[in-house]
Amino acid sequence: MAEEQKTRPTEVDVAAFVAAIDDERTRADCDALIGLLQEVTGHEPVMWGPSIIGFDRYHYRYASGREGDAAVLGFSPRVGRLSIYLVDGIDQHTEALSRLGRHSSTKVCLHVKRLADVDLAVLTDVLRASYATTRAAYPRD
Repeated sequence: MAEEQKTRPTEVDVAAFVAAIDDERTRADCDALIGLLQEVTGHEPVMWGPSIIGFDRYHYRYASGREGDAAVLGFSPRVGRLSIYLVDGIDQHTEALSRLGRHSSTKVCLHVKRLADVDLAVLTDVLRASYATTRAAYPRD
């Protein structure tokens, strides 16, 4: 039996989710990041699972037969940081990230404490590049 995808779009209101965040600076950063990602993708935000704010979607299918849908770009306000998801991977953006400012990363996540810690022009370039690469790899049906 196929395993059900855990992270999928929900009907949860994004504005209500953000408004419920205790930290005022995190709420402001979320609002700014939502605006930036809307500009980059041309799509409205959608809650994916309980805590990811995603923009646009793509369908993936692995050689194993497993398939599902995921947000092309997204982020999640975590305790003490914003986790920004780059489907094409962090390694694709090494040069730009060297100019970004204070951040950390894992395979597909860019972590920033505050947007004020990074160069927003560089972040915008990274988001645009990641979006274009992912859309090219997973064209719309």
